[in-house]
Amino acid sequence: MYQYKKMDKRLLAAQIEDELMHLIVQESVKVGQKIPNEFKLAEEFGVGRSTIREAVKSLVSKGVLEVRRGSGTYVISTGFQENDPLGLSRLQNNKYKLALELFDVRLMLEPEIAALAAEYAEEEELAQLVRLCDETEQMYQDGKNHISKDIEFHTCIARCSKNRVVETLIPVIHTAVTTFANLTRRTLMQETIETHRAVVNAISDRDPVGARCAMVMHLTYNRQALVRQLKEQQRKE
Repeated sequence: MYQYKKMDKRLLAAQIEDELMHLIVQESVKVGQKIPNEFKLAEEFGVGRSTIREAVKSLVSKGVLEVRRGSGTYVISTGFQENDPLGLSRLQNNKYKLALELFDVRLMLEPEIAALAAEYAEEEELAQLVRLCDETEQMYQDGKNHISKDIEFHTCIARCSKNRVVETLIPVIHTAVTTFANLTRRTLMQETIETHRAVVNAISDRDPVGARCAMVMHLTYNRQALVRQLKEQQRKE
């Protein structure tokens, strides 16, 4: 059985989330299989059931687990690690700090990537970008987990830049989008939809300046929402 020292409840839940994901991967729990119930997991990890619930809830939001009423909790994907290829989520104990640092990097990179995409994207890539924008928007509006599609959207923009070095930086974008989405939980739906569309329109119009500005606007809305949420959390402490 695992043993944990007393710590902030939110930090403990994040730690248990990592351990639960590790358990799923190490014990090769296949997609479609059920994980142990809440009581057994609480015993296994030596924590309260409320902490297990928080960890499970987070993995549900990331598309790893699905709770089926009256049946149990099932693995529906093991791709979470693919969405955090840098392993940053396991190296820190303050997810807000990490998210803001990732935004610093995104603001350095993504506006210029969008400008390059406006110059170099091929016609079929533009069609793909429009499709991904439409699909992300629809999933958002339908209340479905849109994170993987959002990542695909931003990845497509990066590839449209035709810069081979930018392609090596795609994992940074993956981690940043996932971290932000899991903290804000759909609080910026309309702003995200509108700014995604503005980025796509500018790239499609071959307008590098417009694409750069639209991406700055998109990232600024997101960063401001994160700062507001962080301040709200601090007031509650």
